[in-house]
Amino acid sequence: MASLFVVRGNDQGCRFELDADQTTIGRDVGNRIQLHDTEVSRRHAILERRGREFALTDNKSSNGTFINNRRITSQPLHGGEEILLGSTVLLFTGGGDDSSRMAGNIEFASRDRSDDRSRIVRTMPQAEGRGMFDRPEASGIVANRSAEERGNLDLMYRTTMAVRHTLDIDQLLQSVMQLIFEWVECDRGCIMLVEADGKRLDPRVRRNRKSSQNDERIVLSKTILDYVMEKNEGVLTSDASGDQRWNPGASILQAGVREAICAPMHGRHSLVGVIYIDTLTTPQQVVQTGRAAKFNEEHLRLLVAIAYQAALAVEDTRYYSAMVQAERLAAVGQAIASLSHHVKNILQGIRSGSYLIKEGLSSHDERMVSKGWEFVEKNQDRISHMVMDMLTFSKEREPEMVSSDLNKVVADVVELMEGRGRDCNVTLLYEPAAFMPKLLFDPEGLHRAVLNVVSNAIDASDPRRRPDPDVPEGEEPMEPIEPTPGHVTVRTHYDPAESQVAVIVEDNGGGIPLDEQDNVFSLFVSNKGNRGTGLGLPVSQKIMREHAGTITVASEPGKGATFTLQMPAVLADVTRM
Repeated sequence: MASLFVVRGNDQGCRFELDADQTTIGRDVGNRIQLHDTEVSRRHAILERRGREFALTDNKSSNGTFINNRRITSQPLHGGEEILLGSTVLLFTGGGDDSSRMAGNIEFASRDRSDDRSRIVRTMPQAEGRGMFDRPEASGIVANRSAEERGNLDLMYRTTMAVRHTLDIDQLLQSVMQLIFEWVECDRGCIMLVEADGKRLDPRVRRNRKSSQNDERIVLSKTILDYVMEKNEGVLTSDASGDQRWNPGASILQAGVREAICAPMHGRHSLVGVIYIDTLTTPQQVVQTGRAAKFNEEHLRLLVAIAYQAALAVEDTRYYSAMVQAERLAAVGQAIASLSHHVKNILQGIRSGSYLIKEGLSSHDERMVSKGWEFVEKNQDRISHMVMDMLTFSKEREPEMVSSDLNKVVADVVELMEGRGRDCNVTLLYEPAAFMPKLLFDPEGLHRAVLNVVSNAIDASDPRRRPDPDVPEGEEPMEPIEPTPGHVTVRTHYDPAESQVAVIVEDNGGGIPLDEQDNVFSLFVSNKGNRGTGLGLPVSQKIMREHAGTITVASEPGKGATFTLQMPAVLADVTRM
């Protein structure tokens, strides 16, 4: 199925399948594809399916729509093309033409098959094909080359560009076959990749020039395939008589002449597959032209060079996929290790509380029971918050946009955290915006995003944990110093001119060094030691991106930190209320 794959931007790694006749792309949540990019317009572009093709149309966006770095108004899309919207780059992988389909009608003829009349006419090492444009007789200025050489150079350039912009192997192979058919006068073709055992060939792409021949079976000589794979040489074959004594009146006129080229796809390390094309010269064409050959040495050299480029691309794509898989496994391992550590600490807290409750019940000490229950309750809250953060971060979700009051949502957060602030000797202040219209946003999501930031600010401002800026790290103060009381200020701000709203959280904690500020939103990175999971800020960042917003930090060591959660102010439609 055709899809868009985000290769750069806030949504990097996301893949969107194009299963609708019309797909809108933009920053608003109402789009089928929502991009969390402030440089993307609310309804930036429209992608339409037109039969078997897709066309992209710019929807009067502010920053324009670009395909392969060229600004467009409306243009059909081809597999492997890059789309630039704002600062987001997407890769289009097309569903492919139905005439280029997975090979089902390909037969491998055994060596002793009686009707296999194919003979090798010319062989060519891969090195000779790779150097097709470095030959002395073709090393002059491009303008002085023959038309055939200039065409071959253009085809090689287009092949290189096609494989460079494609991450899907099947799409890559279809693009290569399409380019071959555009330039070489062949009737049929297929590309086969070597299976994991290194011996068998798996047909991946098959193409016929005439749609009426789509069901025609392609018979490949096992002898020739084995030669190509073992010798790593491209071959040009013909089933015409090897002694050249045939003539227009001979038996060749009964069936025509089948010519074929088979080239090895050998990359940096090993053989990854073969490319096969063939053509049939009919008896009528033999009579009219007096000759049967359509393929020549230059065609062989060209296909060997293309096969080499395709092999490199297949190797690169497989390597990229392996790297992605390795990174995923490493991330899973890191997540398990980090979460196991935090769960162990939480369980230890619950175990300690349970022990106090048990001892208090045995000795009828209500104070001990109360203290133990406080331990249990606190650690229940910790594991509940951690599970909710895990679900929020890992689950792809569409925010539930409803008409809500941002001031009230933030006030609920402040009220919820006041008790924790008192426990940490931190004063929590709230300064709501004087005017805040009803907005469309996910109140539950925003509540969690603000809650995580405010919770971090309280921890950072706790006088018991905040370092003294006047005492060098690792040294004790000369005399006891009364710690400065902690304070956290939470403000909301509405900017009607820019159509933006923001929640600002300021604290007087120890601050964040400049070289560490880029990492505060990284998963499992925490400066709270055993008390932090490293999930809070990444979760807040994800929620803000779901609202097409951002979260930023400004801080200096010893001077506290300011976190700003900003997003577009989408006014609620009062007519729907």
